[in-house]
Amino acid sequence: MQHPFDTAIALTPITEHVFNGATTGPYANMIGPFGGATSAAILNAALQHPQAQGSPISLTVNFAGPLADGEFEIKAIPIRTNRSTQHWSFELQQDGQIAATATAVFALRRETWSAPEAMPPSDMPPAQSLTRAPTAGMPAWTQSYDMRFAPSELPSPFDGQMQAHANSRFWVRDEPTRPLDFASLASLCDCFFPRIFLRRRSFTPIGTVSLTCFFHADAALLAEQSDRHVLACARALNYRNGYFDQSAEIWSDSGQLLASSHQMVYYRE
Repeated sequence: MQHPFDTAIALTPITEHVFNGATTGPYANMIGPFGGATSAAILNAALQHPQAQGSPISLTVNFAGPLADGEFEIKAIPIRTNRSTQHWSFELQQDGQIAATATAVFALRRETWSAPEAMPPSDMPPAQSLTRAPTAGMPAWTQSYDMRFAPSELPSPFDGQMQAHANSRFWVRDEPTRPLDFASLASLCDCFFPRIFLRRRSFTPIGTVSLTCFFHADAALLAEQSDRHVLACARALNYRNGYFDQSAEIWSDSGQLLASSHQMVYYRE
């Protein structure tokens, strides 16, 4: 039986560069589909493209307009292939209108000198010692993830009382469980509640405008992680005149940085 995430990002080739896909209920958001699943579907167009070379090291998705529930079309074109990198351009269309554009870079990784500089939080309890966050009353996509927040960091009831920051840390994995791969990692980069919700402790109309994911892991490291929880950390840097950002990191349970991301989000009063 196919995993719900694989159903959500499934694509049918129409021509060499064009694929058909469709939104699914388990990854629905408050309005339209969950952006992480949309990003993963776009990436999947390159991952299953017959000309794909290497594995992804970056993905940028610009959400140009709303995506409604239903079918969509993705055009994926490898615009240049070099000896070690391959550059991609994407368009996601629905009903004849562009809903998102994207670019990606794939690379052939080679063994070289490697060293970490960023470090994961040292005081995060193991996932097994924490309980899964409730999802009652939340958008459908939240039920597709098992999230376990750090003590005292579970989002509190929205009472409109401003808090000092919107930092958050939690363990997360697909629900039901699924081995981690590049598509699901891309989706996890967007699995955070909007920072402005947490900072202001109230709902505000928002929409991601641009999301960039950097993949630090190779396929072997993802296979090693398998279906265990990964550690997700996020913060905002600034809120100003209708837009705020989010910086995020995804860590393996052994302390390896798997991905980092940055996004810009629109909001209105």
